[in-house]
Amino acid sequence: MEESSCPFLTYAWARGAVHVINVLRHPEDPAALKEEGNTLFKAGDIQGAVCCYTKALKLSDSQADKAVLYRNRSACYLKLEEYSKAEADASKALDTDQGDVKARFRRAQAFQKLGRFDQAFLDAQRCAQLEPKNKAFQDLLRQLGAQIQQKSAQLNSTDARVQQMFSLLLDPSTKESDRQKAAQNLVVLSRDEAGAEQIFRNDGVKLIQKLLQSKLEDVVLSALRTLVGLCTGHQSRTMAIVNELGMEQLCAVMGSGASSVSLAACHLLQVMFEALTEGMKREIRGKDEAILPEPSKELRAMLRHLLEMMPASNVSGPGRDSAINLLVKQVPRKSLKNPDNSLTLWVIDQGLKKILEVAGTVPEISEGPPLTDNSHMSCSVLLSKLYDDLKSDKERENFNKLCEEYVQQHFSRPGLGAKLRAIQTVSVLLQGPSDVGNRTLEMSGMMDAVISLCASEDVTHQQVAVEALIHAAGKAKRASFITANGVSLLKDLYKKSENDRIRVRALVGLCKLGSAGGTDFSMKQFAEGSTLKLAKQCRKWLCNETLPPASRRWSVEGLAYLTFDADVKEDLVEDKNALLAMFDLAKSEDKTVLFAVGSTLVNCTNSYDVEKPDPQMVELAKYAKQHVPEEHPKDAPSYVEKRLVKLLEAGVVSALVCMVKQESPALTEACRECIARVFLALVERQEDRGTVVAQGGGKALIPLASDNTDAGKIKAAQALAKITITSNPEIAFPGERIYEVVRPLASLLRLECTLLQNFEALMALTNLAGINDRLRQKIIKEKAVPKIEGYMFEEHDLVRASATECMCNLVLNTEVQKLYLATGNDRLKLLVLYSGEDDERLRKAAAGTLAMLTAEQPELCARIPGTTTHWLEIMQALLLSEIPDLRHRGVVVVQNMIQAEKSLAEQLIESEALEILSVLAKGGEGTPDAVSKIAQNCLDKAMEYGIIRSREEKEKSSGTEP
Repeated sequence: MEESSCPFLTYAWARGAVHVINVLRHPEDPAALKEEGNTLFKAGDIQGAVCCYTKALKLSDSQADKAVLYRNRSACYLKLEEYSKAEADASKALDTDQGDVKARFRRAQAFQKLGRFDQAFLDAQRCAQLEPKNKAFQDLLRQLGAQIQQKSAQLNSTDARVQQMFSLLLDPSTKESDRQKAAQNLVVLSRDEAGAEQIFRNDGVKLIQKLLQSKLEDVVLSALRTLVGLCTGHQSRTMAIVNELGMEQLCAVMGSGASSVSLAACHLLQVMFEALTEGMKREIRGKDEAILPEPSKELRAMLRHLLEMMPASNVSGPGRDSAINLLVKQVPRKSLKNPDNSLTLWVIDQGLKKILEVAGTVPEISEGPPLTDNSHMSCSVLLSKLYDDLKSDKERENFNKLCEEYVQQHFSRPGLGAKLRAIQTVSVLLQGPSDVGNRTLEMSGMMDAVISLCASEDVTHQQVAVEALIHAAGKAKRASFITANGVSLLKDLYKKSENDRIRVRALVGLCKLGSAGGTDFSMKQFAEGSTLKLAKQCRKWLCNETLPPASRRWSVEGLAYLTFDADVKEDLVEDKNALLAMFDLAKSEDKTVLFAVGSTLVNCTNSYDVEKPDPQMVELAKYAKQHVPEEHPKDAPSYVEKRLVKLLEAGVVSALVCMVKQESPALTEACRECIARVFLALVERQEDRGTVVAQGGGKALIPLASDNTDAGKIKAAQALAKITITSNPEIAFPGERIYEVVRPLASLLRLECTLLQNFEALMALTNLAGINDRLRQKIIKEKAVPKIEGYMFEEHDLVRASATECMCNLVLNTEVQKLYLATGNDRLKLLVLYSGEDDERLRKAAAGTLAMLTAEQPELCARIPGTTTHWLEIMQALLLSEIPDLRHRGVVVVQNMIQAEKSLAEQLIESEALEILSVLAKGGEGTPDAVSKIAQNCLDKAMEYGIIRSREEKEKSSGTEP
């Protein structure tokens, strides 16, 4: 188990131990604690200094001393960029002494950072009056004067600036550079609450309406981005803007031809939906909150317009895709725990047939709405989401009925065009809610029509039929029928067709049927070597850059099926050109390829779930002459590992990162699960984790751990755990991102996860808990502490030890310390008992936790003798341990106990501990200097108590005896 080491635990322990040793020399002396804090501050250990000052404040009775401590701690908080705390401490210092110029200067600095320039100026001015020649005070005064003037000027000129920017944008004679600058300024201003309110109150919405009608793309984009600033998190403004602009105009902008404008309008509508459904942000809720009307009317109006965009011929393909994307995001319930699916039922009632209009459109033969390469896939996803959101058989039956009626209506009409529309609709349903697709496929004459149209001389007819056949082949009950009736037809199409579009699709059909045995080596549909030939042809199509992406995409679809065969996997990873071509497609505008790429990579990395059968059941199955699945020899771990290396060398991580960033319905939860599985396989080897992180894998895994299938969330979280264990988390997840890692890791601490996943999550949380208190607070907030405590009782040695290690770092937090201070629990007893266990790793973790706790909360020392009758033996065993780390932890705990109470010191000194401490204090070979010093401190304290006498006293006493 290579992750058994814990580098950050060692670091946290070492840092904590120094603090423990220094502070405990004078555990109840505020002056000594203050000096220690000053030393730590100068050394750059700001957190340590805060601890010392805080402890001294608790112990100090002098108001004057407290004022100095508050002033010093204020300086620490300034360094830590915790400006509110810095201001509060400086104010407390000034409450005692109004003439404390240092405290006032620090408060001025804190006010400045908090943006409270007027208050900062008053403090800085007072400082300058007290010490007129102080350059730092004069410099701060000048800075604040400039900032106040700037802020005042900004407030006074905002109205004029807004009008000026709109004038520049609306004037057709404005220079391009000036217009761009004005547009950017307007967008920036709208992102600030004060600026947004100024724009809104100065007839900004009417002016933006004029900008939306501009024929200049950059002007329209700036208008849309400004509206995003106005609407973000503000319900009342959003409702007013929806009513003033009207959804018709906004949808018209989204339906325009320019893809950048369409995406910007889509983003705006997404922000509007969120503002209306989630309400205003807490910090901007005002007096108008109580009179805000219910936004359901606006929501329904927005959804109705999106549905009307579906069949509209004047809406562009990208605009329609954006509308579908919005419906996917906004209509189905976010959680099935929410019982209200009325919005889904309303959309099905009002718009299912409109959605099916898009699904059934065959651009080459009908005058239907314009589509993109992604439109049909997006429709499949939307239909699937709506169907999955239904709660009862009655609701599902209604959905089936509406779909069957639509398909039957077109299939029964005279003319081939109507039949093709029906078949195309069935094809989309098979990719989405497949149960519904199967029912429509079983309608009388449907399958026969598909088979016969495959032989049509018209390329478009062939294409529609072949695609339907391919999607139907994926359904188990249809596969055998199609294998019997369609293989020869597909072979003929592949060999005889002169059109590349038909040939590549026919090839995919053959690939799909050829992989019916899945990963079972003994279940092959075709003759030996056939799948390799098919795969070779797929790779050839994939690398043919003269083909359009829509056709090359089908070759990846074929590989997604053929890579169930390990021989095909081996050939693919050896073909670097094919891998690069596949990765380029994954990054392209064609989003329909995402799932095929994900599936292919899952197969190549063997990251699918495989349940290994019970050997006894296998023998019984053989005896009963039943089929037993066989694993391909090239699916052995050694082969898989080599394939992973090849994929990493070809740049698989950057492709996966791009796939995660795609804003498309095609990035389904199933697709996200594939990506998470591949990432987990890529970080399996410790030496590959740095590569994955360096290429953006760590960042990509965070959204995969929150927006995914249940299995996908676990896989992504486990990959995050592996990275966090062996990489410095502050480098792997820089900035605020490190705090986002805690929740996925905490989600692995449950019974549904494997012990390995529990163990890796605990190790990762240990590393995070050793970094800073904010991360420890985040772990507490995610309710992980009770779970960690639960794993401290786990039977498995490694899991139990890793949970205790995690607790060792968590007890640096005062909230966790309070759990141990609470009466009526066995937490402290468990630590004492674990300190005497045989497992070295568990003993180190438990003893380290005891050392930390007894240093931070001395009153716990008195409770140790009550935990177990063997406590003294356990302490002595730690002191006598041959393992230096255990000896160190033991001597710190003993010192804490001796420092805490004289009675505890007496119990320890009266035992064999005195002799052990005397030996340790002498040092010598095998005893670290730190241990010797602490042991000597223990003896010194015992002498101070009068429990033992010094050597000189003993000699003097013996010399006076008669």
